[in-house]
Amino acid sequence: MSSNILLKKMLLMLISFLVVSWIFFTISQNSTKLWSVLNLHIFSQHWNIYTMSLFPKTPLGPLKTLTETELRIKEIMEKLDQLIPPRPFTHVNTTTSATHSTATILNPRDSYCRGDQLDILLEARDHLGRRKEYGGDFLRARMSSPALQAGAAGKVTDFNNGTYLVSFTLFWEGQVSLSLLLMHPSEGASALWRARNQGYDRTIFKGKFVNGTTHVFTECGLTLNSSAELCEYLDDRDHEAFYCVKPQHMPCEALTHMTSKNREISYLTAKEKSLFNRSKVGAEMMKDLKHIDVSRCNNREMIKEKCQVGMKIPVPGGYTLQKRWITTFCKQIPLDTIMKNGCLKGKLIYLFGDSTLRQWIYYLPKVIKTLKFFDLHETGNFKKHLLLDAERHTLIQWKKHSLPFVTLQLYSVIDHDYIPREIDRLLGDKNTIVVISFGQHFRSFPMDIFIRRTINVRKAIERLFLRSPATKVIIKTENMREMHIEAERFGDFHGYIQYLTMKDIFKDLNVGIIDAWDMSIAYGTNTVHPPDHVIGNQIDMFLNYIC
Repeated sequence: MSSNILLKKMLLMLISFLVVSWIFFTISQNSTKLWSVLNLHIFSQHWNIYTMSLFPKTPLGPLKTLTETELRIKEIMEKLDQLIPPRPFTHVNTTTSATHSTATILNPRDSYCRGDQLDILLEARDHLGRRKEYGGDFLRARMSSPALQAGAAGKVTDFNNGTYLVSFTLFWEGQVSLSLLLMHPSEGASALWRARNQGYDRTIFKGKFVNGTTHVFTECGLTLNSSAELCEYLDDRDHEAFYCVKPQHMPCEALTHMTSKNREISYLTAKEKSLFNRSKVGAEMMKDLKHIDVSRCNNREMIKEKCQVGMKIPVPGGYTLQKRWITTFCKQIPLDTIMKNGCLKGKLIYLFGDSTLRQWIYYLPKVIKTLKFFDLHETGNFKKHLLLDAERHTLIQWKKHSLPFVTLQLYSVIDHDYIPREIDRLLGDKNTIVVISFGQHFRSFPMDIFIRRTINVRKAIERLFLRSPATKVIIKTENMREMHIEAERFGDFHGYIQYLTMKDIFKDLNVGIIDAWDMSIAYGTNTVHPPDHVIGNQIDMFLNYIC
């Protein structure tokens, strides 16, 4: 009896050993596949937790693309945090003073030659006359000759120890005046940077939902702190998101229009706000410097290559003389009306951006009379605009960029998409030109929103170049605006940081750059919508890139 039991146990152990051996063999043959599935499952669990908080209910996009984008955003934000470190202060007297700071011309001379570089050393001091030990002041350098209608930006080098080198290239002859404005002290710049990245709620969006003859407005935004049911308008690939409170008895697809207004909220302390009083913004730091005399000195002109896309632009990239913009890095070809018409023949030109780019489509029919507006039966200033010259087969279209788009005016969101999606719809060819400009509408939102959009635009341009390398793409940077506008919400400090970031993201891409920031300093136009002579010179630069 006991021998039978022992035999059964031994038989059971043998069977168990064979089963285990078979399982081990099977696993070893499929280990790579099995572990990849397990690892993907673990990674997906981690990623789902992340995306649920950032983009609720967003289906997963390509993991690699999103990871690259997030890492790039993080990298840029870290660079900017280093560029604009925290500068807490106990009293306004310890901040930079335009009156007490000193500016000294290095190696001064009685006269200068056209083409010379003039350098000025600035020592920043506070209101008590004490030397500043760190940099970060937001400065604006400009040289000008009003009688010649001439101007150019200067270049400011921050040594991060309270001293700055301000360099001017003397582009023209005559009497030249120099200016260096303290836009904001470093303490103010630091406060603006912290406040900007602190909240999304400076702007209130209202979405209009329509169902037959009834309509209702609900709150919308890039984020919404609401327990109500939300409509989610998501771009799964590029991870762009916008939300509206869902109206009762209407589907989310009933959203037709949008408007916005400013919310009375600030992330600045009362002490910080005092740095942005009108008298403290744009204070002159070089009042004691007289004008300088510049002579021709028989300097020979350097032979420059014709302007074309892909060229690197120096700072400054040009100057204005008799209201005409003259580039310093390439040869411009003067174009009369006949040449412009010939250049535009057969061209399809797509303008994607804000109202500063819409100025182009208003200006063009003034100088090219054969271009006529085609009525698309849309309404409002922010409708899609279309210019046609049927005889020459020329089409020029302006379309606003997508949210955030900040205006009190009600605008349609029916035919409305992000710029990367608009670019993806273009087949492209040698006669297709894309012009892109955005930035002004992003100033009141955290910086990562602008960075993400810029990276997504770059990726869309790269995709366009893969299917059509001959397509030309032009980037128009944002320009300055009113000096005494609300600094925390719309000020030029935010615009300047975006300007630097956009140039960095596009720096090695084969695109043409129209440096509207540089041009607006040279022209001295402190307005969000520059006058016609500035717009005309932007368009002339554009035509030099494509003709």
